[in-house]
Amino acid sequence: MSAGTTAREGPTGRTDPPASPAATYAARTGRVSSRQRATLTSYGFLGPNLLLLGIFLFLPLGWAFLISFQESSGFGASGWVGLANYQRLVADPTFWQSALNTAAFTLLTVPLSLALGLGLAVLMNSVLPGRRLFRTLIYLPMVISGVATALMGVLLFDEATGIVNKLLREGGLAAIPWQSQGSAAFASIILVTLWIRVGFNMVIYLAALQGISPELYEAARLEGAGPWQQFRYLTVPLVGPSTFFLLIMDVIYSFQVFDTIFVMTGGGPGRSTSVLVTYAYENGFVTRDQSYAAAIGIVIFLLTLLFTAIQWRGNRSRDTAG
Repeated sequence: MSAGTTAREGPTGRTDPPASPAATYAARTGRVSSRQRATLTSYGFLGPNLLLLGIFLFLPLGWAFLISFQESSGFGASGWVGLANYQRLVADPTFWQSALNTAAFTLLTVPLSLALGLGLAVLMNSVLPGRRLFRTLIYLPMVISGVATALMGVLLFDEATGIVNKLLREGGLAAIPWQSQGSAAFASIILVTLWIRVGFNMVIYLAALQGISPELYEAARLEGAGPWQQFRYLTVPLVGPSTFFLLIMDVIYSFQVFDTIFVMTGGGPGRSTSVLVTYAYENGFVTRDQSYAAAIGIVIFLLTLLFTAIQWRGNRSRDTAG
């Protein structure tokens, strides 16, 4: 006798009749229908988001990839040129200068913003008078538009009328050529970027710190660990997942930085502050070479994707080893 038709002993000791095939089929049909309803409900929630992603992300990305193999100004007919735009990138010194500036910008801003964000989070997680006010002031640049924040950067670092140079002159020091010297212009952009980004990093780190049990720090103090050892061997490892998240977000932001540089320096003086996105904008909307601009955009996308994949793989290896 098969399992489905075997008589079963009930709780009263009597033998229950076996379930009929029709009842078994109905029960299975009910379970499948419930599973199908759950699947349809999931797609119902995901559908609007997938539709928006398709229209505003994947479709423009595919279109940019297509026109990067063409010669187009954005108006009229375009011709297929294959890999010519990518070959032009290899021989373009301005592209390499912009790529080098993007790499330097990323290497400087990402570690500094992570370190400052973690330091401020530790400070704001302690008993500090007025810490709610300080949290708001530090996070404020994140809720202001990038153009408005960059305009405030111009007020601070303008070579002739900026607040920083006025204070330096009042102190008897020489003014800094924020707009006429490449290294000074690059430094002003990095300072404003740190001002914008540190607040976001602080909030993420603060949420991670508040999830750490105080008993761990108490046990460390009982074992004789000092403040630096508690920070080095408890805080830093335990906020590792937040560091991984912020590292990816900050690198993506660095590869896509545009408004701050466009407002403060326009990529100058010369090409000293030009990055890949400002160079793509210049080609796409100033000289109207949109195919070449699309090729630069695809390179930025591939670089970001490659870095994210490497970080993701490294983080998975760390979790597995742990």
